[in-house]
Amino acid sequence: MNEQKRITIPYLYELKKKGEPISWLTAYDFPIASLVDQSGIEMILVGDSASMVVYGNSSTLPITMDMMIEHCRAVRRGAPNAFVIGDMPFLSYQVSIESAVYNAGRFMKEGGCDGIKLEGGARVAETVRAIVNAGIPVAGHIGLTPQSSAMLGGFKVQGKDVHSAISLIEDAKALENVGAFGVLLECVPTKVSSIIRKNSNILVFGIGAGDDVDGQLLIIHDILGLYQCFTPKFVRQYVNLSSIIADALSKYRSEVKTRQFPAREHSFTIPAEELKKVEEYLALKKLVPAKAGNEA
Repeated sequence: MNEQKRITIPYLYELKKKGEPISWLTAYDFPIASLVDQSGIEMILVGDSASMVVYGNSSTLPITMDMMIEHCRAVRRGAPNAFVIGDMPFLSYQVSIESAVYNAGRFMKEGGCDGIKLEGGARVAETVRAIVNAGIPVAGHIGLTPQSSAMLGGFKVQGKDVHSAISLIEDAKALENVGAFGVLLECVPTKVSSIIRKNSNILVFGIGAGDDVDGQLLIIHDILGLYQCFTPKFVRQYVNLSSIIADALSKYRSEVKTRQFPAREHSFTIPAEELKKVEEYLALKKLVPAKAGNEA
């Protein structure tokens, strides 16, 4: 494994200054986080998307703080070098500023995260300010915000008209003004994303927001072809692991049914002299192994 250094916010800003795009992926468990970390990807989001891609829910809303914390712990153990961000789940920051600070702190103290992400722009500015004042790095999330998708009319591109585009630009600036270190733009037209980046001093990330941003985020289940319910337009699938896994499972089942597995190399042996003693014992006690279908 190559020697890697722990990614920090100053390092991410160095990449921005050099014009080098930052890579960012989700991870939810130890083995995947380990692979992401070894690849040199700078950032990991332990996303509330786990609600859908791990637990099979139809939205991100059902996942809880306790569930998110456990995922963060696993990811942190697997990724000692990446900058790990915990995604604040629904109702972990909307109820009050005090509960938002407390829950953000749990991500740091219990989950081992380097920062948190929450959805919203100007409407959550004071919450972001309070979390930042508590010493916790915050990334905002604007555009398509899945937790409030019902209010947005579903999973739709945001910023396609003058009103919504200006609102996004103002949201990004509001987050910057209260101390967020970055903002994620989801499903935003490239030109609008470019305007936001050019008018921001903080890190601007995109997921379905074009190439003129400081970094890209995708959900790992999407790029690996592991989530079969749907694939967003902005995703590039780098491998279809679903078909590979399905083929492997079918082959395993077939080999079990035909007794090709386990083979000799997968089995353990007992020394002949020890086996003989076992047989002698059974004969002495007039014991015989139970046959299939017979009652013991």
